[in-house]
Amino acid sequence: MKTIPNGTWQMSLAMLISGSIGAFVLLSGLPVIDVVFWRCLIGAGALFLFIRVGRQPFARLAFPVLLLAIAGGIALVINWLLLFAAYSRISMGLATVVYNTQPFMLVLMSMLLGERVTLAKWGWLLLAFSGVVLLLLSELHHPNAQWLIGIAMALGAAFFYAVTALIARHLKQLPPQHIALIQVLTGTVMLLPLVHLPTTGGTLPWGILLTLGIVHTGVMYQLLYSAIQKLPTPLIGSLSFIYPLVAIVVDNALFGHTLSAVQMAGGVLILLAAAGNNLGWGERKSAPAIMPTRQ
Repeated sequence: MKTIPNGTWQMSLAMLISGSIGAFVLLSGLPVIDVVFWRCLIGAGALFLFIRVGRQPFARLAFPVLLLAIAGGIALVINWLLLFAAYSRISMGLATVVYNTQPFMLVLMSMLLGERVTLAKWGWLLLAFSGVVLLLLSELHHPNAQWLIGIAMALGAAFFYAVTALIARHLKQLPPQHIALIQVLTGTVMLLPLVHLPTTGGTLPWGILLTLGIVHTGVMYQLLYSAIQKLPTPLIGSLSFIYPLVAIVVDNALFGHTLSAVQMAGGVLILLAAAGNNLGWGERKSAPAIMPTRQ
């Protein structure tokens, strides 16, 4: 079937794009609020164009559904703000590794809502927690407040992305691209009073901002959602790990950041746990639920 090869390259490209977003955020030199605002505004235009070209009609939304989609947008924007702010306090690669605790945030939220959590998922959750503890222990011999704040921000970003994913579960009647459009429009309105608009004669790094909006938002979401429709769950889970690996490589190549041996060990535990959770290792019959990693 051609759908599998097509979905594989689409998912792989989406994860490659995601892995490079941190570099563009840092290279922009702009405050985090400004970066997220322009990503939302330009991304909204790109997503609207893709939806119109794809001839996907906009359905009239019930007010409760619209409110839920907007709430998801607020959570997604907070997620971006926290993650991008973490990049200036800890390395991009380390922030991305910690951010990959997001599936376990979703597991815990689902449990609080009454969903049954299997013994295997508890095991992967414990392994991920051990990885985070190992990362924290790596800095205890010379405590650094900014480093700890960066770790907390990356964990907070993972939490708010899990909130976004949980809300998306209740919006199955909407096409994913429409959900994404509502989310970035929400972010545009939400951040407009806070953004630093260019003054007369001021310039913005338009090349970087257009790339973040068009490529890292519009194109990446199109590739991701198209791939999810074509690929089996285990393959989606496997290809999702291109994202943190690319982020670590890009961080080292552009900014010279490397993880220490202890941090690397902690990161391996987190990514291994995420792989086990996403791919359903240890589960008997039910297929694993994938929450695609995205920024």
